[in-house]
Amino acid sequence: MNIDKITRNVEEIITLEELKELIEEKRDPSVYVGYEPSGKIHLGHMVTVNKLIDLKEEGFQVTVLLADLHAYLNEKGTMEEVREIAEYNRRCFEALGLKGANFVLGSEFQTEREYVINVLKLARETSLKRARRSMDEVSRNLENPMVSQMIYPLMQAIDIATLGVDVALGGIDQRKIHMLAREGLPKLGYNAPICMHTPIISGLDGNKMSSSLNNFISVDDGEEEIYSKLKKAFCPPDRVEGNPVMEIFKYHIFPRFEVVKIERDEKFGGDLEFKNFDELEKSYLSNEIHPLDLKNSAARYLNEIIAPVRERVKKGW
Repeated sequence: MNIDKITRNVEEIITLEELKELIEEKRDPSVYVGYEPSGKIHLGHMVTVNKLIDLKEEGFQVTVLLADLHAYLNEKGTMEEVREIAEYNRRCFEALGLKGANFVLGSEFQTEREYVINVLKLARETSLKRARRSMDEVSRNLENPMVSQMIYPLMQAIDIATLGVDVALGGIDQRKIHMLAREGLPKLGYNAPICMHTPIISGLDGNKMSSSLNNFISVDDGEEEIYSKLKKAFCPPDRVEGNPVMEIFKYHIFPRFEVVKIERDEKFGGDLEFKNFDELEKSYLSNEIHPLDLKNSAARYLNEIIAPVRERVKKGW
């Protein structure tokens, strides 16, 4: 297994030593990620999808939990609504290239007797303060949370145990919940999971990505819409960190293409090709690439990545 590919574009691994030991000792390690079915699939979701594709190509068994009960407990809609979105999410993930994964609906096992008893056992080991703190980054209505939202992190920990996975993958906003699982599961007789966290990427305006601000690109966006959104995107010529266009190249384009071309007019020197993000970063910070050329190239590649989803939607899946 290629440890560089396994760990690329990951913000944190708890712990790297445990991960290295796992891949040395186990031929088919397992990883899971849970998604709340609560809306459109956008670039934020796709960061973990890309990571799952990396891990699957390196021999990991991949499980995707479509967490319909979690979404319901977190006030994301009725059970009927979240289950409909869950099926849509599954189809989007497969069209984006996540093929051969095991897709599991949370409600298929989260009401079984053993599962519920384990949630109650973990509740006895977890303070209310700890449960609430673990939901800081993912909860709605945090100022006046519902009891259901305190059950949420306990269920997520028991999901890991019930699915029997070696690695729990998620955005860095899942860190506190994963730490609860690492500390709580051994008390119930289960192994502590290795935790792998991907970064939270910026919205197109350079702020936190938010549906209310419409500062994201989703798989539902049309080809011209993506060009239009990226044309308006925040893209300072002297910055890479917090630059959403550069983040698109780092987390979405380079993982899928061996060579990336930035198209430029001949009078400005013609096209440039890059084999990795570091080369692109150096060139951009040296002012060899105009932000508009960077944006147009990002739009072209994103449209290529998203095209399979559009095609399936046209065909009625």
